[in-house]
Amino acid sequence: MSTSNSINFKQYLATAKPLGAAVPSGLQDLLIAVVNTCSTLSHEVAQGALIGLLGSAGTGNVQGEVQQKLDIIANDLLIEGVQACKSLAGLASEEMELPVPVQGTGDYLLLFDPLDGSSNIDVNVSIGTIFSVLKKQNPSAPLETNDFLLSGRHQAAAGYVVYGPQTTMALTLGDGVVMFTLNKVTGEFLLIKDAVVIAHSTKEFAINMSNMRHWADPVRRYVEECLAGTSGARDKDFNMRWIASMVADVHRVLSRGGVFMYPWDQREPHKPGKLRLMYEANPMSFLVEQAGGASTNGTQQIMDLQPTDLHERVSVMLGSKEEIDRLQHYHS
Repeated sequence: MSTSNSINFKQYLATAKPLGAAVPSGLQDLLIAVVNTCSTLSHEVAQGALIGLLGSAGTGNVQGEVQQKLDIIANDLLIEGVQACKSLAGLASEEMELPVPVQGTGDYLLLFDPLDGSSNIDVNVSIGTIFSVLKKQNPSAPLETNDFLLSGRHQAAAGYVVYGPQTTMALTLGDGVVMFTLNKVTGEFLLIKDAVVIAHSTKEFAINMSNMRHWADPVRRYVEECLAGTSGARDKDFNMRWIASMVADVHRVLSRGGVFMYPWDQREPHKPGKLRLMYEANPMSFLVEQAGGASTNGTQQIMDLQPTDLHERVSVMLGSKEEIDRLQHYHS
């Protein structure tokens, strides 16, 4: 599709009718604010060392992880970019302990991972922003943390922007997945794919193999069978990929199929997983399911999980449905 004939993101929202209904104006305004901020952030990421943005900030986030300078900049930019939206009731970030109320009087809640994969910043590997939008169940009540603790089935929209060779966005409004690419000359995101589909079967998986000795038996069994190739139970050869940036790995899955796994392991047995349910697993699961794929923590579909904490962690396996069904079967 030629960009000269493509519609931009604002035009798309104005004409889209997911599930037969127009996108509410308040949701349009919020998503446009998020995407405009990501356009700005794309420019900041691209400048890197030229403007002194590489390296550690010398601080830690609420999970005790070392923050990069761009983590903090991305978080601040997103807050500044959306806080004037009248349709927004509050926001929550992976980088902050508590939600932030805003001046808006609307009923939408925004959750985001401002810069996923930030450990890859200094080596110039793709990173990105992940976002999720919920409806506040009681718009007239003061904002509370519990307002955000809804299962992934309550998401009104979800998406990510990956900052790589191109800056590309994937979005779902609950009726399929669309993709846009940033035209860096005009600053507009232009539609490039209007019906993203993940193939049910695949010959590609992504996982950090260095942790194999720590995995639970079902995950180890699955990967060992993939590695055995045509001489094993699967009777086909697999390729392995691992970028160590969820947003980039999931973008590959949406683009050409495959499986992404970040499972529980025994190094921290009290933690159900590494990735955050609200900021990473739910929005990515929404996208993957809407593209015909599936996601699981091993025992449940991720979007069926009822969160109990804003920064709850979860085991994540998502991608081509045939493989996720097999993984879930092995866990059962």
